[in-house]
Amino acid sequence: MKVLVISDTHLKSGEIPPGLKGLIDRYDMVIHAGDFTTLECYKAFNDTGKLKSVYGNSDTYELKEILPETLQLDIGGVSVGVVHEAALSINDTTALRYKALEMGVNVLIFGHIHRPILEKTDVLVLCPGSPTSPRMSDPMAAELNIEKGEVKARFIEIKGKSCGFVGFSRELEKADN
Repeated sequence: MKVLVISDTHLKSGEIPPGLKGLIDRYDMVIHAGDFTTLECYKAFNDTGKLKSVYGNSDTYELKEILPETLQLDIGGVSVGVVHEAALSINDTTALRYKALEMGVNVLIFGHIHRPILEKTDVLVLCPGSPTSPRMSDPMAAELNIEKGEVKARFIEIKGKSCGFVGFSRELEKADN
């Protein structure tokens, strides 16, 4: 099973950006770790028929009524947990590992920080970043490939605008060369 993992889209409209829409078409399932922002955005993703999701802190009251705060899925024999906010620190993933153990999952997907993180210990913790509103990174999504109880994860760079810090850093690097 190929799963596209995204979070923090923060889209106001009901239109999925073309590059992201093209990606969705290639996957069996889409997991969104919250912060659609609007009901229209959620409906656009849900209309794909592939969506599994939780609500995020920036989602409307309507979305918080529709979506769960946490989600547990069995995907090909792998237990996957989904939350929006799970980290106390973006530099220390210990709390994420404990959250995964508390939920009893092999993989914990989270959002909120808008930048990609992938760490494998006895559990896999994954933040896909944001495909539309990145922080300290380029626009990102992630892919989970789950076969026979095994998980492989990788990041997918999305065409779009990087955060201002990344652009500024690239300009400085060019000036130094």
